[in-house]
Amino acid sequence: MAAYLPPGWPSGVHPPDSEEFEQTAVTWLLDVVPPDYRLHGVLRRHPVALAVLARHHMAACVRGAREGYRSARTELGGKLPPGGVEAVLEVYRTEGSRLVETARAVDLVGRALRGEVFTPQLAGTQDERRGAQGERGPRSEGNAKNEDNAKSERGPRGAREAKGERGAKSRRGASPGRPR
Repeated sequence: MAAYLPPGWPSGVHPPDSEEFEQTAVTWLLDVVPPDYRLHGVLRRHPVALAVLARHHMAACVRGAREGYRSARTELGGKLPPGGVEAVLEVYRTEGSRLVETARAVDLVGRALRGEVFTPQLAGTQDERRGAQGERGPRSEGNAKNEDNAKSERGPRGAREAKGERGAKSRRGASPGRPR
């Protein structure tokens, strides 16, 4: 049976249970970091160390792209022809997305090099759930029906009471001296 590869696994890197995994992971990771990293044999001998360096490098690249995006209008406004700043912002959006995807792939490869085994999850992958923590996506048809059924069972007054109960519970757990 073929190994499960999570979404975002980089193309060109063989599955972790294959003989070629470590070599293809090292080759791919060396393509992610600056070229001078190839000069250091320790990184080829210790792929986990290379993965850690690549993770830090990619995190810095993502931070840099975000900072550049935030400051582009201030730094470039009036210095570029009309539409130039918008074009630069589009570059930041495009490259920023690519950098984030690469950072996720570096994380996956690093985890695999440390021996983590990826398994499919019924409620999505571990990584999809990590990325969605705190985010509420669009209501699926099934969720919308369940919510609507629950509201109709409670009736309009019951829905207000249920909302009030939730509010009371959250107020009870509030720290003293903090605004509600």
